[in-house]
Amino acid sequence: MELKSTSFGKHLAQHPYNRVRLLNAGVEVSGDKHHYLIPFNQLIQIRCKRGIVWGELEFELPEQKVVRLHGTEWQETQRFYQYLLNIWQTWSQEMSGVSASVLHGQIEKITQIEQQDKWFKRADLADVQKDIQEAFSAVPVPVERLNDFDNCRDDYRTCLRWLEQGKRSVTQRNLAWTERVIADNRDFFDTVEVSPLNESQCRAVVNGEDSVLVLAGAGSGKTSVLVARAGWLLRRQEALPEQILLLAFGRQAADEMNTRIKERLHTDGIKAKTFHALALQIIQEGSKKAPKISKLETDAKARRSLLIKTWQQQCAEKKVQASGWRQWMTDELEWTVPEGDYWKNKSLAERLGSRLERWLSLMRMHGGSQAEMIESAPEEVRDLFTKRIRLMAPLMKAWKTALKDEGAVDFSGLIHQAVNILEKGRFVSPWKHILVDEFQDISPQRALLLSALRKLNKHTSLYAVGDDWQAIYRFSGAELSLTTAFATNFGEGAQCELDTTYRFNDRIGEIANKFVQQNPYQLKKPLNSLTKGNKKNVVILPEDQMEKLLDKLSGYVTADERILVLARYHHLRPQILEKAATRWPKLNLEFMTIHASKGQQAEYVIIVGLHEGNDGFPAAARESLLEEVLLPEPEDFMDAEERRLLYVAMTRAKHQVWLMQDKQRPSVFVEQLENIGVPAQRKP
Repeated sequence: MELKSTSFGKHLAQHPYNRVRLLNAGVEVSGDKHHYLIPFNQLIQIRCKRGIVWGELEFELPEQKVVRLHGTEWQETQRFYQYLLNIWQTWSQEMSGVSASVLHGQIEKITQIEQQDKWFKRADLADVQKDIQEAFSAVPVPVERLNDFDNCRDDYRTCLRWLEQGKRSVTQRNLAWTERVIADNRDFFDTVEVSPLNESQCRAVVNGEDSVLVLAGAGSGKTSVLVARAGWLLRRQEALPEQILLLAFGRQAADEMNTRIKERLHTDGIKAKTFHALALQIIQEGSKKAPKISKLETDAKARRSLLIKTWQQQCAEKKVQASGWRQWMTDELEWTVPEGDYWKNKSLAERLGSRLERWLSLMRMHGGSQAEMIESAPEEVRDLFTKRIRLMAPLMKAWKTALKDEGAVDFSGLIHQAVNILEKGRFVSPWKHILVDEFQDISPQRALLLSALRKLNKHTSLYAVGDDWQAIYRFSGAELSLTTAFATNFGEGAQCELDTTYRFNDRIGEIANKFVQQNPYQLKKPLNSLTKGNKKNVVILPEDQMEKLLDKLSGYVTADERILVLARYHHLRPQILEKAATRWPKLNLEFMTIHASKGQQAEYVIIVGLHEGNDGFPAAARESLLEEVLLPEPEDFMDAEERRLLYVAMTRAKHQVWLMQDKQRPSVFVEQLENIGVPAQRKP
């Protein structure tokens, strides 16, 4: 059966199509020069319209495409339309049964997901959505029409919701599962640590994404969460003890974690390691050799001596090198360098020694050749950076020679070797779950080791616990963006926040949180305190009131309460502490740098050295060109890391913080603290 435009209609319409013919399961629309085949499985709607004189048929196709036929005699158009519509609807009803069967198969999979007793991962959502798309492509009608059939409508809408609002569906499903599983396992969460875990800690523990960043503010119980996470994996039988790897940045931290796990989880199977111990294991198993760690890594005196002697020899033997070093120290470091054989000056050599260690460490951490390092420098400083690298080249050569003579490797070389073995696939990873403590301190080199380890087994999860507010080690190569852009670096997953601190009162929390978040690039998170405080819990005092403050503290602080005196630098230790043992014998007083205080806590904290200048706080930027190029990119916010350092200092205190300022040359931080409500007093 077919329908044609009238001669007059064809002439007036001037349309490419003037004939439609019914086929077995479709229609053919054609004209003198055009031909269009429309199978029923591409047809969304057929419409019949009446114009002023003639009829019009309209065929709607996917992607809002429409094919029209004009200029047909109206009564013939109606007859053809009714006949075609009946055939198409009969065909559609038959096909809806096939479609319903396909959709029902998908609904069974979705129902299984919603009812399974485990976390549904975002990564798995892609598989579900892919299955739904494939199901849609397998139905014999246009997907848009599934909503028209009673036997398809509900299932189609459910599938569509998982396609269009998949993340929301997964979030809602996981939220319901989380609440249920925490309630069902309350005995575990109440006893896995000395104190019961709070809700935010429980939610962080059960989160089952492959990449999880747990933001753990100061005193919020990050170690408890790490221990509980390991215990949860064992309880749920998601891993055997030997399939769980815990990583810490220092030997002491790893030992403390091992002790805690043994006490709380009653297992020796889970071993916390340092990154270097991990690299050592990978090399031993991957190359069947046991590398020896150079004594230069553990003997600071030998390390400094090697570098200074090499530098002195370099300057003595080559005038060009001596001139280059003089220029480096005077122009860039702004040091006063003696005339003549300046390299023989003992105090200058000692002063430079610490810089040589840091620069060599950064070059070793980079791991590339000199050419690659130079290539990484911005073009505008590349020539000068090249001169600096060439001056350092003899020291690098001496270092490598010393390692070779010793038959040993340094720490950077250890990690580079381990990454190389992993990338060559010469190590079989036994770990399904990697848990990392103090993640904000991670460097690109260590991050590369983690990534290489996970590539060996794509089902290895990464559970990172840290706090971007306490990232204070950029000078040693830590890169904050590895935490703040966690999903970009380690894969889309989840971010959890521990929202309660058990250390300080809400006044210390209010001031510290406001202060650190003045940097808009810090990740936003809640951190609530369990105890109430008052305005006097954080106070600014003149530095000459230190003695009177300690006098006052001696009147009420008990012997078992700790007082930490913190400063930006070692040499800022207050002289008055020399006589503290006899003047205030009952006070439990301890001095340390703020960097060293990380991880510590005390009832009372006194922060000294809040002045401006070379040894001020915030510290003036004193990076050499070598550090500028080889260290991670600095943040685009004034004193960003120094601000976090003061946050760390304030949040060591449980009860009270005193900030001792130099009134003649106050730190810019003093004014900023006053602006957020910290009172400045004349005396304690």
